[in-house]
Amino acid sequence: MKTTGVICFLSLHLAISSVVAAPLLSEQDQASKEIAKLQNIGNQYIENKINNYGGTCNSSSIVRRQEWGSMSKQSRLEYINAVKCLQAKPPRFSKEAAPGVRSRFDDFAATHIQQTPYVHFDGLFLPFHRQAIWLYEKALREECGYTGWQPYWDWTLSWEDQRNSTVFDGSPYSMGSNGEAIPHGPTNVSALGVNLTIQPGTGGGCVYSGPFAGYNVTLGPVAFEPKGPDGGLGYNPRCLSRDISLEWSNHTKPTDVLSVLTTCNDLECFDTQLEAIDGVHAGGHFSMGGLGIDPYASAADPAFWLHHAQVDRVWTIWQNLNPHNRTLQVSGTGTAFNEPPSPNVTLNTTIEFSVLGPQVAVGKTVSTTDNDYCYMYV
Repeated sequence: MKTTGVICFLSLHLAISSVVAAPLLSEQDQASKEIAKLQNIGNQYIENKINNYGGTCNSSSIVRRQEWGSMSKQSRLEYINAVKCLQAKPPRFSKEAAPGVRSRFDDFAATHIQQTPYVHFDGLFLPFHRQAIWLYEKALREECGYTGWQPYWDWTLSWEDQRNSTVFDGSPYSMGSNGEAIPHGPTNVSALGVNLTIQPGTGGGCVYSGPFAGYNVTLGPVAFEPKGPDGGLGYNPRCLSRDISLEWSNHTKPTDVLSVLTTCNDLECFDTQLEAIDGVHAGGHFSMGGLGIDPYASAADPAFWLHHAQVDRVWTIWQNLNPHNRTLQVSGTGTAFNEPPSPNVTLNTTIEFSVLGPQVAVGKTVSTTDNDYCYMYV
């Protein structure tokens, strides 16, 4: 009996010790776990919907967009090669409409420049970028033979220093490095009625390693000096630069994303928090630096498309936490901060995509498993 008592006591002591010794999750780690739970809830809704839907979007056809770092190196190389293919293909824009466009890839950047006043800080922000990403993914696949899907950049994985992200680590399997570290002062950004001073980050010069070292951009800038000609659509060749900012990546913490996902019950509130100057959308853009800080010309950086896929992922998760109430919600007008005043957005409001594709009604963009869309984020 004594031996049994000693053994029981030691077992209890070891159990208590293991509990005490178990490391507590940090606030950010806990937030990351909560985000994963919310995504799983949303994905379960999608799985149930497509399994019972009987339409063209089903469990066999649905696309699963992955986080960049979770893709194999071979898959990342295939995506990079497809982007380079678009950068080598001739454009569809005429020289009269966009004199600086030199490639099919530039078609997407020029369209973003044209549409910026109508698709930021308003009711078309999320629908426009969802459709633009889908069109970009479609071009990669149909015009460049890419067999994968559009990846996303989860800012929260390397929020403390995005130079450590698989997106920006400068390896052959990245979207290129930070810019060369060069002395430089702050940049004054002025766009859509907002004036902002962006302090220097950790780079500032040309991307120096990885697949896009040596790549030249030809469009923009529009929102900061020295500005490109023709409202950013003129020919202005220069290197792709970045200036990764630890100050701005601090706005992309797991707790920041979790707050966006859990604070708001209506789309106006959600979009306002998401698009806030100190929010996660701006945090992702400004943490990249370079063209990333230009609301107009940022799509000329190939990393833009991974960034906005993450924005779309956040919207998708939020929608599918209460799909019956959130999927068909609209808000706002069709101009930034409603300047100049414009009609309220409805499900029938159409969005322009210039040479990228035909007009699309907002109502065609609100579900990732209806109409032309059949995808989810994993």
